[in-house]
Amino acid sequence: MVALGALDSFLISASRALCTPLAVFVQIQGCVICLVLATGWAFAAYVRNREIRRMKNGFKAGNSFAFLCHDVNDLEHSSQIKLPRVTVVMPLKGFGEHNLQNWRSQITSLYGGSLEFLFVVESTEDPAYHAVCRLISSFEDRIDARIVVAGLSTTCSQKIHNQLVGVENMHMDSKYVLFLDDDVRLHPGTIGALTAEMEKNPKIFIQTGYPLDLPSGSLGSYCIYEYHMPCSIGFATGGRTFFLWGGCMMMHADDFRNNRYGLVSGLRDGGYSDDMTLAAIAGDHKRLITSPPTAVFPHPLASDLSFSRYWNYLRKQTFVLESYISRVNWIMNRALFTTHFYLSWGFVMPYLMAMIHIAAALRVGFRNVDSGDVPATSVGLRLATSLAVSTVIELLSMWNLTKVEIQLCNILSPEEPPVSLESYNWALIFLAMLVDNFLYPISAVRSHFSQCIDWSGVWYHLKNGKINKIERNKESGTKYSDLGGKHLYGKRGAPPKASFLCSLGRSLAQWRQPKKFDV
Repeated sequence: MVALGALDSFLISASRALCTPLAVFVQIQGCVICLVLATGWAFAAYVRNREIRRMKNGFKAGNSFAFLCHDVNDLEHSSQIKLPRVTVVMPLKGFGEHNLQNWRSQITSLYGGSLEFLFVVESTEDPAYHAVCRLISSFEDRIDARIVVAGLSTTCSQKIHNQLVGVENMHMDSKYVLFLDDDVRLHPGTIGALTAEMEKNPKIFIQTGYPLDLPSGSLGSYCIYEYHMPCSIGFATGGRTFFLWGGCMMMHADDFRNNRYGLVSGLRDGGYSDDMTLAAIAGDHKRLITSPPTAVFPHPLASDLSFSRYWNYLRKQTFVLESYISRVNWIMNRALFTTHFYLSWGFVMPYLMAMIHIAAALRVGFRNVDSGDVPATSVGLRLATSLAVSTVIELLSMWNLTKVEIQLCNILSPEEPPVSLESYNWALIFLAMLVDNFLYPISAVRSHFSQCIDWSGVWYHLKNGKINKIERNKESGTKYSDLGGKHLYGKRGAPPKASFLCSLGRSLAQWRQPKKFDV
């Protein structure tokens, strides 16, 4: 019999301790979490893939514009002139490597109705101001777009302030308002698809979508991709959802004009998060939120996205759970806080246990140890194997959903360079799953006790769920945004080059004129 060293004894004892009923439950729970996520992603892939099949069938039936609408007759001039006016409000802050391409995709929409684009900045000193000026001037009045200077916010987040100022400046005849983040890369038919759903079902309160992150290669970018993927399940319903993403929200303009349900005052008076506030209002008043199956948008992450910027982004995401507008909203946020806290570490702990089981099994395999230690390590090894199989199934399901969404985005934007799945590093994705779920509870606890956050160089302080203090200090604040790597106080933009899609947009602007057609 070989005498066991201190490490051997520790590993075998630890493996035996991890075979108690409670420890086994935690490890089985890890497998269940993996399989539940895999099932959710499989359902989401089915919904997205169904839309891909519909468009492909449309192409085969002779509808070359199936990526724009189901029925090619909807593109007839007689139908286009009936489309309602839409105002697109884009709150801006800073300027980064992907902004011009994103803005160009937004203002070259192939929507056939009247469109108004409002780029809202806090001041003319914002680097985005000059970039947008050049972008708009390059279109030479062929689009209805202008810049609105909102000034500094005093009672809510700067983003919400910019959105509300944009709403105040929208055209009096606008029926719908679409809020877009500057990191959203729209498809040519997105605005038309959202508007069609709003017209089809007037009971819809908000329509939304969700981004498909395109990691830049750093661990931080993969952590953000992994953080968003579980949430994507709730947006891939093809219809009703309880989730809302502030990067894309279409609403009835009259809801803002009339301050329906107190949504304007709820946002203006201490609002921190636009989407969480509006989702809470929708829940309180039993209003409908939907997410069309085509509302998924490529979201390229900054090439220099560091781990510290990922951490600050995670802090902002956990901080939203500290803001609320009602008692029910507070209870829901506490429930989300507790559930996410438990599931995050409930996901990570089984992998730490599996490492101990595997290490103990390897030590037992290489030494002639007491036969009484073999059953414990054997049970532990079976648990670790089950977790490994569950993880593979989870990663395959995530891979499949990503592949389907990439294919959908490529079909919806036929002119754009195709997005590829080959650039994704799945070893880093697995590592990001562990890192992100380990850090989430830490970030959530810190947000809970700090009650303040740095968002794009501005410090917001909460009291009773609402912003009660705003501090601006360019010297000590963040110089770059988290995801897009935008310069918040420095660089200016350059004018973009014209594209074929731009010419299509110009042609469509002429097509809207009745004198051009005799239909």
